Parts: sequence; structure tokens; C-alpha cells
Amino acid sequence: MSIDKTTEPPQPPRPPEPVALTKEDARPADRSPRKDHGDRKGSGTRGEGQVLNAFSHGLLVLWAVMVVLPLLWAVMTSFKDDRSIFGSPWSLPDRLHLDNWSRAWTEAHMGEYFLNTVLVVGGSLIGTLVLGSMAAYVLARFDFPGNRFIYFLFIGGMSFPIMLALVPLFYVVNNMGLLNTIHGLILVYIAYSLPFTVFFLTAFFRTLPTSVAEAAFVDGASHSRTFFRIMLPMAKPGLVSVGIFNFLGQWNQYMLPTVLNTDPDKRVLTQGLVQLAVSQGYKGDWSGLFAGLVMAMLPVLAAYVVFQRQVVQGLTAGAVK
Repeated sequence: MSIDKTTEPPQPPRPPEPVALTKEDARPADRSPRKDHGDRKGSGTRGEGQVLNAFSHGLLVLWAVMVVLPLLWAVMTSFKDDRSIFGSPWSLPDRLHLDNWSRAWTEAHMGEYFLNTVLVVGGSLIGTLVLGSMAAYVLARFDFPGNRFIYFLFIGGMSFPIMLALVPLFYVVNNMGLLNTIHGLILVYIAYSLPFTVFFLTAFFRTLPTSVAEAAFVDGASHSRTFFRIMLPMAKPGLVSVGIFNFLGQWNQYMLPTVLNTDPDKRVLTQGLVQLAVSQGYKGDWSGLFAGLVMAMLPVLAAYVVFQRQVVQGLTAGAVK
């Protein structure tokens, strides 16, 4: 007897039931690279930067000590007597020997030399800034035939050694009747300082905006009025910077006055210091020699300390437009 078996059709597979996702599961997987290597690299860079900063600061401190220590020692020695200078050169003076300064100012004629230097440097500095700024403004603002040729002539004057010009310069000044005169030395200083002044101020005038000068021309201002009333005040940082550099170079100038100024009554400070060193060396008056040295050094230090910010501003103001 057969048994009837009913066969049921196959059922399709059920789809998987959806699973509720939490916020943590819904976040995308973090596929960013591991930061261990980057952290090590950043820490290594910071370490190298700290080492470089420490090295650079160490060099600056060493340089400051090398520059400041001799200056302080010279000032300290100028207030000592001769016995203390040789007996205890690094100790402080027992008292302030101000007679060293009075002796150097009167007996060594440092007062006369100081006055002559102020006259020469003051006159040459004013003339250099006025003539140099005018020439630099024309070369920077106006295009004319020979502009670049004249500019490169000034550049060539910077590279010309002054030693090669001493003999012909002596004969030229002598033929003009300007030998052993204050105004003759002023003219020579101006000619000596003009190349660097024109080179420096030409680059500075090129960075100044032209719209202000064009507006002045529209209002009817002449070229000279525009230059002296508008452009020259705008170039004040550059003028201060190049003025400080020229002051330092002219104040410490020794070769030119030695050749062109042989009159003992019209010597400048550098000539007086050399004469003081020779005479006081034989006399053994070392305290007076250091007092005269500090007298010649103080105006330069004072000028740089007073105009230090203007010098930095002038050097950086013409770097970008």
C-alpha cells in the first residue's frame, strides 16, 4: 500500500533582518594614517630649532661680549691713574680721576680737534645728503638718455680705492687753493661720500609711491617744490640711515685729512688721537691717552644709540614696495 506524501514547494530565503546602528557604528572608519611618525618628526624639528636658536643666541652673546668689553674697559681706564692702569688693569678705579679728561682736552688740544671735526663732518654731512638726495631722486624718477650710465658711474665710484686717488687728489686740491682748509676738506668728504649715498637713496626713492607726486604736479607744484616739500619728507627714514653711515665714516676718516690737512691748527680728531698717542706714549701719560680715546668714541656711540630705531627702519623700508 503506497502512502501519498504531499511535497511543499521550496521557500525563498528570508532577507536578513536590519540591525539598528548606534552612533558609534554610524561613524566612518578612521582611515587617517597613524600620527606616531609625524609626532616624532615634529618633535625632532622642534628640537633642531631649539638647538639652532641656542647656538645663534650663544654667538650673539659672544659677539656682544667681544664688542662691549673693550669699550667698557677703555671708559673705566680713562678714570684711572697711570699706576692703577699697569698695577690692576681689570679693577675698578679707586676714585674718578677727572683731571685725565681736562688734561687731554686742554694740554693735548683735543677740544680744538673736536671743534674742527664737528665743522668738517657737519658741513660735509649736510652737503652729502642734499646733493645725494637730489641726484638719487632724478635717477630714480626720470628716464632720460644716459640715466643708467650716470647711475653706474656712481656705482663705480664705490669700488674705486681711495688710496689710488690720494696723489692726484692732493694736486687737484692744491691747485684749487683748498689745501689745509676746512672747506676744502668738506668738499673732499662730500665727493667721497656721494657714491654710496646716491646708490642707497636711488633704491629708496624707487619704492616711494608716485601717486603723491603726480597729485602735486596736477595741483601746479613745480619739480623742486614737489621734491623738497613732498618727496624728501617721505624719504626721511632713508635719509637718517644713510646719514648715520656717512657720519660714522666721516668721523673716523683718517687717510684723507692726513694727506690734505697738514696744518697743526686745523687737525681733526683722528689726527689729534694719533698725535696724542705718539706724544703721550713718550711721556707715559696713558690715562690722558685713554681719556682722549673715549672723547673721540662717545659721539659715535651716542649717535648710534639715539638713531638706532631709525637706522633699522630705513634699512627695511626700502626692501619691499
